[in-house]
Amino acid sequence: MKQKFLLLWLLSAITLHSWGQAPKWLDKTRNAVFSLIAYDADGKMVHTGNGFFIGEDGTAIADYSVFEGAQRAVVVDAQGKQMDVEMILGANEMYDVTKFLVNTGGKKVTALPVAQVAPANNTTVFLLPYSTQKGGDYAIGNVQRADRVEGSYSYYTLALALKDKMVSCPLVNNDGQVFALAQKSSGADSTTVCYGMDVKFANNLQVSSLSFNDNSLTKIGIKKALPDTEEDALALLYMVSMRLSLPDYLQLLNDFLDKFPNSADGYLRRANVQLTIDQSENSMRKVEADLDNALKSSSSKAEVYYNKANIIYSYLGTNPQPPYKNWTVDSAVAEVDKAIQESPLPMYYQLKGDMLFSKADYAGAYEAYDAVNHSALVSPASLYSAAKTKELMQDSEAALALMDSCIAKFAPPYTTEAAPYLLERGRMRDEAGQSRQALLDYDEYYRAVSTQVNDVFYYLRGQVAFRARVYQRALDDFAEAIEMNPQELTYRAELAVVNMRVGRNEEALNVLAEAEKIDPSYSEIYRLKGLTYVQMKRNSEACENFNKAKELGNTEAQALIDRYCN
Repeated sequence: MKQKFLLLWLLSAITLHSWGQAPKWLDKTRNAVFSLIAYDADGKMVHTGNGFFIGEDGTAIADYSVFEGAQRAVVVDAQGKQMDVEMILGANEMYDVTKFLVNTGGKKVTALPVAQVAPANNTTVFLLPYSTQKGGDYAIGNVQRADRVEGSYSYYTLALALKDKMVSCPLVNNDGQVFALAQKSSGADSTTVCYGMDVKFANNLQVSSLSFNDNSLTKIGIKKALPDTEEDALALLYMVSMRLSLPDYLQLLNDFLDKFPNSADGYLRRANVQLTIDQSENSMRKVEADLDNALKSSSSKAEVYYNKANIIYSYLGTNPQPPYKNWTVDSAVAEVDKAIQESPLPMYYQLKGDMLFSKADYAGAYEAYDAVNHSALVSPASLYSAAKTKELMQDSEAALALMDSCIAKFAPPYTTEAAPYLLERGRMRDEAGQSRQALLDYDEYYRAVSTQVNDVFYYLRGQVAFRARVYQRALDDFAEAIEMNPQELTYRAELAVVNMRVGRNEEALNVLAEAEKIDPSYSEIYRLKGLTYVQMKRNSEACENFNKAKELGNTEAQALIDRYCN
């Protein structure tokens, strides 16, 4: 029994030592080790652990488990000073490591130098625990083996007893250089063996453009760092733009511009978000300042002018009362003209056309749209824009020619992409007196959307069919509209009119009788009944209904009374 006790005492003697026996560098490097406390959103402490600085700026390493679920964390250094964890620089749940930045108030901290050469097997190594005391214990052990993980990194097995409070403390070589983060063994050998994750692996952790979907990072509520390059950071901003609330996204943009203060793209994005959140005078000044900074920072002035024009135009679309300073459609046009002068891109002309169209300058709008249509970016949308402009200029022939060019961009059989343009050409053709051709477009639309139409479509096509004198189609379409929306009396009135036109007077009266059951106050019922009775040469009944229509406020009834009832 005495021999066994002596053996255990000797084992502890070679692994646990007081600070006074330690190498000279240990007294200084212990200041790099700290205690770590994590809190949830309610300020309740959820985890505690250890960590250590590897950069004088406050860059530090600790185990991942301390941060999981945390919304805030603080470190307490060897002097008992408390400092906030500012942001997460990278994390890996599988290997239980986190890299983060501590807010040191701009002061340098004691940091452990990172070993560039991995310790060989059987090398003596040291573990530095956290302590606020001048003296304290440290542990000595040796490297049993190093396994390769994640390519070129090492995962160490060490002959070293690890107490709970030593987890996540630094493992250092004989020169005082840290080579691993201590991790506890969970096996039967936990009293004599521990593990170490290569500190170079932890130090190389970083946030990338894909990190927003990284499960390790999403489990931590503390602010994350942005990627190191502007290109990657912009990619991250794009990916998260639809998933963050506007205030959170604005804060992320603030962080981005703190890191990349010469990014024109960043200023333009922040101007857009700021404008969406708040249009007060103070907020608008911030938007204007960001636009000015974007212009100063950009190597492509045309792009900034274009974006500024777009921002002004979008802002005016919210109908602000009164608008900010001199922000008008004219000032937006002036900005896009600057862009065109710098670089006459089709997209700039498209925006100019849209703005001039909004102020009813159709000639100017057409000129801009025509520039797009004579470029490589000609599209169904740009051709339609020009056609609509010509239509409003009372040039239906030119409008239809442009719509023909628009439809020609698609190949039959037409799909849903072409459907809205088919419907518009049908409308234009109908208004130009080409109802039979219009009906063909409505039929193509019907097929393009795989017959998935509503009652309004049947009503519109029924009207076109009526004007094209395709009466059976009109009767069928109005009947379909009524079936889909039985309460809409306009459909029943139209159906009655078609029946009257083809001499089906009794059927017309039946349709109107059904309408009367739904709403006896609908004056059009009685006007149409009167006209039906006129066709049937039953003038007394006709006049009775015309008078009823007049009582209900029908504006056409009096003329009919004057014609048929006096």
